[in-house]
Amino acid sequence: MELKTQTGEAITVSDTVFGAEYNEPLIHQIVTAYMAAGRSGTKAQKSKAMVSGGGKKPWKQKGTGRARAGSIRSPLWRGGGKTFAAVPRDFSQKVNKKMYRGAIRSIVAELSRKGHLVVADAFAMTEVKTQSLIAKLNAEVGTNDILLVLDAVDKNLFLSARNLHKVGVCDVEALNPVALLRHEKVLMTKEAVKKLEAWLA
Repeated sequence: MELKTQTGEAITVSDTVFGAEYNEPLIHQIVTAYMAAGRSGTKAQKSKAMVSGGGKKPWKQKGTGRARAGSIRSPLWRGGGKTFAAVPRDFSQKVNKKMYRGAIRSIVAELSRKGHLVVADAFAMTEVKTQSLIAKLNAEVGTNDILLVLDAVDKNLFLSARNLHKVGVCDVEALNPVALLRHEKVLMTKEAVKKLEAWLA
């Protein structure tokens, strides 16, 4: 199949990547797993093994008249470890690489079908200026809610876009399903399209 760039040039792309069927259950599963992996467990306690000190036996086993004790860090003692210590919860879910790539293919193909994917010859900034980037996006794409996918991130472009919460900038290696779905449009350079094809084909 073919995609047209902003200048009207037609580029041939893989049907496997840009012609994939929309698989909503798969996309939902991958997006859920991706967002879950970003969560961190916040509850943690120290067990007897984690509490510092207590290496020496407090007193000898017999003859003192006191109860036997092996460590001052026993859960029975003040300052000791917790009996069943809570550990940080792991929210991550197992996702196969084949499933992950399949979800990315499905999203990219749907963006292309709905006209939300824009292909440009190149996209860069000559200076670090946010207002200039806003003007450039309005003139070339017609929106400020966009994900810019490049083969290599331009430093000036990254610095110009970092204060714009609706503008995302990444290279193909950092592309993820949440970023693709979050924005109104996705702009890719021709080199980025080639890299994406090589990764997903």
